[in-house]
Amino acid sequence: MKTIHGLEALRAEALGSKEASVVIGTFDGVHLGHRRLVGAGVARARAGGWVSSGVTWDRHPTQTLAPAKVPPLITPLARKQELLAALGLEVLVVLAFDESFRTWAPERFVTEVLAEGLGARAVGVGRGFRFGHGAAGDAARLERLGEGLGFRVHIEDLLELEGSPVSSTRVRAAIAAGDLTGARRLLGRPWDLDGVVLRGDRRGTSLGYPTANVRLGPLLAQPPSGVYAGRAGTGGEWFTAAVNVGVNPTFASEAPVHPRLEAYLIGFSGDLYGRPVRVELWERLRDEIRFDSAEDLVAQIGRDVLATRKVVEGSATGPAPDDLLL
Repeated sequence: MKTIHGLEALRAEALGSKEASVVIGTFDGVHLGHRRLVGAGVARARAGGWVSSGVTWDRHPTQTLAPAKVPPLITPLARKQELLAALGLEVLVVLAFDESFRTWAPERFVTEVLAEGLGARAVGVGRGFRFGHGAAGDAARLERLGEGLGFRVHIEDLLELEGSPVSSTRVRAAIAAGDLTGARRLLGRPWDLDGVVLRGDRRGTSLGYPTANVRLGPLLAQPPSGVYAGRAGTGGEWFTAAVNVGVNPTFASEAPVHPRLEAYLIGFSGDLYGRPVRVELWERLRDEIRFDSAEDLVAQIGRDVLATRKVVEGSATGPAPDDLLL
């Protein structure tokens, strides 16, 4: 997938001379609703012989529109690009949602980005889509503008699951509640976190369970402290992983100021320091608690490992087909 950052770069690519099926959205999490929207756009591109394209933003729009209300991100931009590429998009335009962009009239966005920039013949959006200064543009206005610029608008209704619409807000709420099983159903894949393995206090090694320590990004969604069953991928390999999120209260004098993620990769041997790792959280097993002794903690970790293997290796639900290894 070709990624184009900004309007000037889009103009330089001169894609407007081609024809495209375009989908537009913030796509945070790339959940099941997003996947349906993108899939329909890709299908239209294939049927029409057009370029399958997407338009998204370099940040969550509320970071500019309402900074005090910025939600935590489910997926950072790099991961969002991977997931969209796996759905079949050939081109992704990433626009800076800054103070200048927020002043654009709806007509400017439609003309310069969709018609001239991408050569849109079909444009797919969700039913609640708004755009342009003051959110003056909606799907109906996009349809009227498209009639004059040679493209047809396809409005996708919200996908419902278990009686409620699938949304990024709902995914964030599930993660914040520790309901990683629910988040996985909404995303159509396990929720994951990317990071580089840091040097820790090597406490896990001394206990017989060496862990990969990853700092939790302050702008990203974070699950509550606790122990989770999941997987960890690095170097093209996946390992079942027992994961602790928190501050390690058993060793309070050594506890980090901020929560961190520690993953024990079952069956892995070697040095992970400085290596990228992707950690999937599948299910929350228990709260993070303080133990009276290291021996009690080790015994509980052993039980956590067994529970993790039961969840991950004993589950009929395998990895999502678009899993991308680091």
